[in-house]
Amino acid sequence: MSSAIRLSPSEELPTSGIAAGELSSVLWQGRYWIIAITLIITGIVAVASFTIAPRYDATVLLLPASDQDSPDRMAGLGGAISQLGGIASLAGLSSAGGTFKVEAVATLESEALTERYIEQQNLLPILYSDKWDATRKQWKSTKPKDIPTLWKASRYFRDHVRTVVENAKTGLVSMTITWRDPVEAAKWANELVAMTNDYLRTRAVNEAERNVAFLQEQARQNNVIPVQEAIASLTEAQLRKVMIARSREEYALKVLDPARVPERKSFPQPSVWIPAAFFIGLFLGVLFVLMRASGSPKKIGNG
Repeated sequence: MSSAIRLSPSEELPTSGIAAGELSSVLWQGRYWIIAITLIITGIVAVASFTIAPRYDATVLLLPASDQDSPDRMAGLGGAISQLGGIASLAGLSSAGGTFKVEAVATLESEALTERYIEQQNLLPILYSDKWDATRKQWKSTKPKDIPTLWKASRYFRDHVRTVVENAKTGLVSMTITWRDPVEAAKWANELVAMTNDYLRTRAVNEAERNVAFLQEQARQNNVIPVQEAIASLTEAQLRKVMIARSREEYALKVLDPARVPERKSFPQPSVWIPAAFFIGLFLGVLFVLMRASGSPKKIGNG
């Protein structure tokens, strides 16, 4: 029969925890650690929040044209296309709807449009100012892998500069440009929207004019009266499409609220960072003191 082994008070194992009644005493004894850790973390964050290069957000609010407001619908192309079938398909015409709004937003975010804008505005030296020698007007490095390209700039623009958000309930689209220069941020936002409208309008006009030329050629080759009437109807619709596109400055994206030069930086935010750093430092200081006291082999309260 085994008997219970009893330890003398001097042989009792040290406790790893801290009793609730001793908590205030432990914190008071470690108050200098808590103060030091809190001040260090708060100080580091405060210095960082005032020295990190600021960023500004310029936002433009847009209303994409609905499919009912598309030039094809307004010109009555759907009915005219259905009359011609095969000839309309040869001309590249389609009565399928539901894509005008999607196309407008996709074009706004497209790499092709972004690269064109970066190239036209010569933004490579601005986006990669750390690699650009402004005095000699050339890149600091001559290695091809170190020289930024339009492809790299477009990816950088997509990941770090431009943000496009669509509200599923209202259908409104907001595009935000985040950049260190508030004037440039507002300028880029407004110009990108204008370029998107110009690009889509020009493409629609060019396509309609090519279709008109094709339909006129088909009319000369076909003497069947019903077919000629359908071609005339479709040609008229294409001409109306050209007129509508040219008369609409905000062709695909209507600007409800243009981007304005922001006066308040979006990053960093000292008024948010510093209080947060204070409480985080206080928490870490208390945690450090408790862990230090809990890991000590000497029992708290025994002196």
